[in-house]
Amino acid sequence: MAKIIDGKKISADIKEEIRVEVSALKEQGREVTLAVVLVGEDPASQVYVRNKKKACEFVGIRSLSYELPASTTQEELLLLVEKLNRDDSVNGILVQLPLPGHIDEDEVIRAIDPKKDVDGFHPMSVGALSIGQPGYVSCTPAGIIQLLKRSDIELDGKNCVIIGRSNIVGKPMAMLMLRENATVTVTHSHTKNLKEITREADILIVAIGKTKFITADYVKEGAVVVDVGMDRDENGKLCGDVDFDSVEKVAQAITPVPGGVGPMTIAMLMKNCLTSLELK
Repeated sequence: MAKIIDGKKISADIKEEIRVEVSALKEQGREVTLAVVLVGEDPASQVYVRNKKKACEFVGIRSLSYELPASTTQEELLLLVEKLNRDDSVNGILVQLPLPGHIDEDEVIRAIDPKKDVDGFHPMSVGALSIGQPGYVSCTPAGIIQLLKRSDIELDGKNCVIIGRSNIVGKPMAMLMLRENATVTVTHSHTKNLKEITREADILIVAIGKTKFITADYVKEGAVVVDVGMDRDENGKLCGDVDFDSVEKVAQAITPVPGGVGPMTIAMLMKNCLTSLELK
């Protein structure tokens, strides 16, 4: 049976470390402030925003909340972002995605000052990551690296296969694994012979948004499996992109859903908020 990688515990450890750092900064008269912008009433987004506020409260980061109606125009949102860019007391700006259909997400992301882009989505943040420069790293991939390292899983020289090529997970994940000296293959919906490729992976990272898509026959005996999915099964129960029950029997280690990657994303957002002081 696989070792279960406990994202709740690891994220709690990271948040405790950040809490100590934030407290020390406050003693030096330095405060970290995160502005969170939510447009509309998407239930999942509301939960994420609530969890981000709770994490800020725990670690001692000041959070400002801007909850705007779904009818907010793109121009109004861009004006708010510009105002937050100019506000020297704000270190980080997070615009919760997805945005309502009439707003161009790409334009909004580009409008955020790269020095305040704690989500790590701005093209300048992505560019810095790709050439190994200091900057913000997308929170979910950064969290996965911490999950693996703090679980004593060797990355150097390992064969890592990533399923999914999104800008938020797949692509930055590939660059981070390269930084750790892994050999990386990125697969996606057009990949031929997916099963043959994934069965070569020492570390398999799955981020495709398909309920329990990866079963035991996709996984090499003794592989480490990281499930980034957040899906619902036929009974409405939260599950991932990996069929946990079958894969657990062949993997060396596996992340559960919930309680695996999810908690790490918010912990790494808190870490990025600390980085904002260095980049300011």
